[in-house]
Amino acid sequence: MSIPFGALCADFYVSTRLFLKLGLTPDRETILHFFDSIRREYPALRKLRRRDDGGLVLEEDSDDDDTRRWIRIEEEALRFGCYNPADSAEAHQLGERVLEHAPFHLTLSDLDYDHLEVVYGFDLEYRGNHDQLIAETIWGDHPLSAFLSDERALHTIDCQPFLGVTLTPECDVQAYVEIKSRTTTYEVRTGRYEPQPLTVYLTLRRYWGLSEPEPLVEAYRDLCTRADELAADRIVPLIVNPLAHAIASRP
Repeated sequence: MSIPFGALCADFYVSTRLFLKLGLTPDRETILHFFDSIRREYPALRKLRRRDDGGLVLEEDSDDDDTRRWIRIEEEALRFGCYNPADSAEAHQLGERVLEHAPFHLTLSDLDYDHLEVVYGFDLEYRGNHDQLIAETIWGDHPLSAFLSDERALHTIDCQPFLGVTLTPECDVQAYVEIKSRTTTYEVRTGRYEPQPLTVYLTLRRYWGLSEPEPLVEAYRDLCTRADELAADRIVPLIVNPLAHAIASRP
């Protein structure tokens, strides 16, 4: 399945995190060989830098609105992602290449895997009270709306739903949805709002050790397939589109 989710929001991005049980401390030569193996397919990945926390990042140097890929090696995790891909499949292709090369170059095995996360982020820019918008759009017909719309409630200052479900009987594959507001109480108090992204996150997570081990790339493909289906069937029609329509209808 290949879905152009970016057409539905201001920015769309896919990030993946492989969390490890043992520290990841590859030497200089190993890191360079790993990054070079990915660069052969993605030559634009040529900007290497070290973060303040010690992590190493290989990324594309492109304009803000362009597709941008990145890979990050940390002590306890391998992270990578794609910002504003043409469709979800473009981001998945990078993930498959990274996870095909990582076990060999970085000496990884299923004993070391703690869990794998695939995160879809939908940014909706809104200049106003994000929490109020979420309360009115998502919780309007919910019993809790009586608290949020009580005559004593002047403004909603925190409304950031976070929900999780398991997708397997063993609870080793899980799905979470979060709506993240970035409105501050200073903005609410003064009425001066800055344009900020209101973000809807869909996270698919796969744990190792609770069922039969699955090859890393196959586990990643399964999470991506589930993420595409949940995003298309539930997250976009029930959350992203209603929020986008509510934003468009406000001055």
